[in-house]
Amino acid sequence: MTELTIDEKISHIQGAAMEEARSQGNEIIKQHRKALESMYQTHCQEARIQADTRIKAETASARQQLNTAVSKGQLRMRRELSGVQMELKNSLFKEVLELLNDYMKTEDYRKQLISYIADAARFAGGQPLTIYISKSDEDKKEYLEKSTGMTMTISEEDFIGGLRSVIPGKNILIDHSFKGALEKEYQEYTFKGGGAGE
Repeated sequence: MTELTIDEKISHIQGAAMEEARSQGNEIIKQHRKALESMYQTHCQEARIQADTRIKAETASARQQLNTAVSKGQLRMRRELSGVQMELKNSLFKEVLELLNDYMKTEDYRKQLISYIADAARFAGGQPLTIYISKSDEDKKEYLEKSTGMTMTISEEDFIGGLRSVIPGKNILIDHSFKGALEKEYQEYTFKGGGAGE
């Protein structure tokens, strides 16, 4: 076996040292890479969780905003529909009132008043009876008294048409006034077929 020269020994030691250093460096790099990859995976996972959380929160917020917008829209539409229905209702009842005023000029209306008076007299059964006609029917007072043989009293209140009869002995009011009937119909009237009254 030959002896190694000092240069060869140095070269050999240097080679071994370099090999050891390379091996340790590679190990350090390997561990560092593993640590970085682990950190990267953790970061990606956290980023995905944060993104999912943010998407859920923004989706919930968007849904809530949409629901709010839909509710406001529905409320506005209901108000508009209600306003239109009220206008139509008022217009309809104005027309009914005009038709009623025309009817009150006819002979049929006079006959109806006589029929109401006869019904009230039958109901009173001979007890005292006060019959009120509306101020608007003052011109029919004499005709009604002649036709029925009963006294008519002009009401202080103009109840549009028809009449009211009071039987004090029975504490009864018979209301055949058009105003009362119109008010009742107006209060109870609703639109059918997709409207608020359905």
